[in-house]
Amino acid sequence: EALAALRGSEHIIHAGDVGKPETLEQLGEIAPVTAVRGNIDKGTWALKLPETQVVELPGISIYVLHDLGMLDLKPQAAGFKVVISGHSHVPKQEMRDGVLYFNPGSAGPRRFKLPITVGRIFIENGAVRGEIVTIAD
Repeated sequence: EALAALRGSEHIIHAGDVGKPETLEQLGEIAPVTAVRGNIDKGTWALKLPETQVVELPGISIYVLHDLGMLDLKPQAAGFKVVISGHSHVPKQEMRDGVLYFNPGSAGPRRFKLPITVGRIFIENGAVRGEIVTIAD
């Protein structure tokens, strides 16, 4: 169901804890993928994933990292409109100082009692809007 929710995406961003390389291959069949390494990503394949990524899309720059607690820059000052993180697996979006902080949650195996979710970000005329899509409660 998570893959179905992402169909039609122009770009897919994975904020880490990929689990296995096949996940990125499946996502890559839908759209170009940008991914960062999460703390559970181990093995040679995972070492190829960077800890942070910058995604430039028409009209906006997105900063991607796994653990928001490791953010070592001021996104607004650096020109980012969106910061995407994972790690907590808690779906959340919050606008602070003109920057959308976005955690899509987790579409993998259920973590604790958290819902299974994916996130979508819509970009229109340089403005951004996030949406959390619940796959299973």
